[in-house]
Amino acid sequence: MEGGGGVRKRSCCTIRKNDFLPEESFKSWENYTTALLETPRRLKDRFLTRSSERAEISEMTTRSSHQMKKTLNWWDLIWLGVGSVVGAGIFVLTGLEARNTAGPAVILSYVVSGFSAMLSVFCYTEFAVEIPVAGGSFAYLRVELGDFVAFIAAGNILLEYVISCAAVARSWTSYFATLCNKNPDDFRIVMHNMNPDYGHLDPIAVVILALVCILAVYSTKGSSIFNYVASVVHTVILVFIVIAGLVHAKPQNYVPFAPFGVRGVFQASAVLYFAYVGFDAVATMAEETKNPSRDIPIGLVGSMVIATAAYCLLAATLCLMQPYTNIDVDAPFSVAFSAIGWDWAKYIVSLGALQGMTTVLLVTTVGQARYLTHISRTHMMPPWFALVNERTGTPVNATISLVLISAVIGFFTELEILSNLLSISTLFIFTLVAVALLVRRYYSSGVTTKGNQIKLIVFIVVIIVSSCGISSYWAVSDGWIGYVILCPIWILATGGLWFVVPQAKEPKLWGVPLVPWLPSISIFVNIFLLGSIDKGSFVRFGLWTVLLLVYYVLFGLHASYDTAKEFEAQRCAERELNRLEDGVVSST
Repeated sequence: MEGGGGVRKRSCCTIRKNDFLPEESFKSWENYTTALLETPRRLKDRFLTRSSERAEISEMTTRSSHQMKKTLNWWDLIWLGVGSVVGAGIFVLTGLEARNTAGPAVILSYVVSGFSAMLSVFCYTEFAVEIPVAGGSFAYLRVELGDFVAFIAAGNILLEYVISCAAVARSWTSYFATLCNKNPDDFRIVMHNMNPDYGHLDPIAVVILALVCILAVYSTKGSSIFNYVASVVHTVILVFIVIAGLVHAKPQNYVPFAPFGVRGVFQASAVLYFAYVGFDAVATMAEETKNPSRDIPIGLVGSMVIATAAYCLLAATLCLMQPYTNIDVDAPFSVAFSAIGWDWAKYIVSLGALQGMTTVLLVTTVGQARYLTHISRTHMMPPWFALVNERTGTPVNATISLVLISAVIGFFTELEILSNLLSISTLFIFTLVAVALLVRRYYSSGVTTKGNQIKLIVFIVVIIVSSCGISSYWAVSDGWIGYVILCPIWILATGGLWFVVPQAKEPKLWGVPLVPWLPSISIFVNIFLLGSIDKGSFVRFGLWTVLLLVYYVLFGLHASYDTAKEFEAQRCAERELNRLEDGVVSST
């Protein structure tokens, strides 16, 4: 924990008086009232202030009491990446979306969402190599887009991870029920007087989250080894599913291939983005990676290629085994094997699904804790969450707190509600990261001229607005005139950025190719997929964003403002001391 001139070493899981609001603005009611009256000025200061790479890499890590241990290599990261994504998405949502939204064309839905995810992987990789810290996209956005945008993203990052854990934990119960020849509701407490979306209480989800939390707290390397072993077994089972399923393939089950049309393909793709959530957890482990410049690109890109190939193969196999109208929405692969007379195989499938979902829960738990740790280092969240345990080298407080929230949500909320809301948060964050990459390449303080800065802002705004227009037109119209108008505008804006604005910064170690086209396409695809998500999910997303803004104005803004000013004063004092020391040395 930060204090005065340095860092005091202390134990995790202890709580002291100033652990949650230690900043000057919260020392008394008078101070807090003064801070609230200064909100407009402080908001302007934080809104325009960008962090530096040096601050994120060096200064922020000192606020965690102890350093995280560098124990991971590219092999660990590939398996952590595979373990983080190949789980509930393929084993549960494939059946749901194939039956209700896309039909056998769910394969194309995975291709679309996988393409979008791969674009985001490239953007994440450049940042993770250049800024290897636990904060992931929060740190990247703080450096390029400033504190305010980073905080809004941070809230959605945490929502993404908390919901992901809750959703996968509930899916775990569904496949466990199949393994026991039971209905999932046999293991849940059904409250008939409650809304059915929230009235199927799931105690097993809470238990599995608690067990995963214990492993995540114990050791990052231990978690990696467990994930590696489980993922290998899981991969063997996935190969079995594909081979055994294709033996019983019936091509006629692909007719009709797209019963819900092109719109169904993209609607399913937006929801199936849930299946790719987790790869960004690998980026949060950069601080614990031995050689980030080599290991991060291999780990991120390699795991995404493997995951996308696996998803497409498994989806193709499922839809060849039985008509899409017969696919079970709770445990599609297990029931598919029962339908062809291989009842014994459903136990192997269920075991593989449980292993896959367990590794997803583990990596997600590890990743979300690293996010909260780095966010808390800025004091946008209470610094108590930033503490790293000296013995384990893991952020114990952040891990336990987030798992507890996931357990509460998973106990009450149905999977469909969780998956739609999760996709919105994920697509929103990935869009911001792509925008941040454009800013990183084309803007550098003291290098970019005022004229080029204005051009950059105009082109990025036009790219975003035209993408929103295309997405909105897709959501409300079956025509083509809107595309004829808006698509050329997007092309001209991206091309204009390419030809008119010179790049101000080149990557030092690893760079995204085809800039600005690749990040601009990422922005377009992410926003387009957002147009396929239901209205209710956007309402929930809006309410969450409002809650974030209220918290930021009342607490986060003032805490981070005080902390930033304290560190600025400390740095000024250090520079003055160094200047005086240099003067003494030169005079002697």
